Amino acid sequence: MDTDDTGNRLRFQLELEFVQCLANPNYLNFLAQRGYFKDKAFVNYLKYLLYWKEPEYAKYLKYPQCLHMLELLQYEHFRKELVNAQCAKFIDEQQILHWQHYSRKRMRLQQALAEQQQQNNTSVK
Repeated sequence: MDTDDTGNRLRFQLELEFVQCLANPNYLNFLAQRGYFKDKAFVNYLKYLLYWKEPEYAKYLKYPQCLHMLELLQYEHFRKELVNAQCAKFIDEQQILHWQHYSRKRMRLQQALAEQQQQNNTSVK
């Protein structure tokens, strides 16, 4: 039983690490250029990994954008486009823009909340 638990834990860790690597467009480009996306067994493995979208597994992900990439990798056209370094660069740039926008928006929301709390504290006195 301990061997099974250790094996399951190791498999979980390996699959978690691999799924999160899919968030990196340069890694996807690397896989595409080496022909992994032409291998039917590898494509089937990507399909199998869709279980990571389930909440009980997704909660362990540090880079949730990997799930979006995993979803896109189900499409042959997307897999073929990843051979092009410009495609990977475009995805990388879009991710950076998203993070910048998200960070700014979150900071504004936090500032507004802090100001509201400060006004509430002032009006209570």
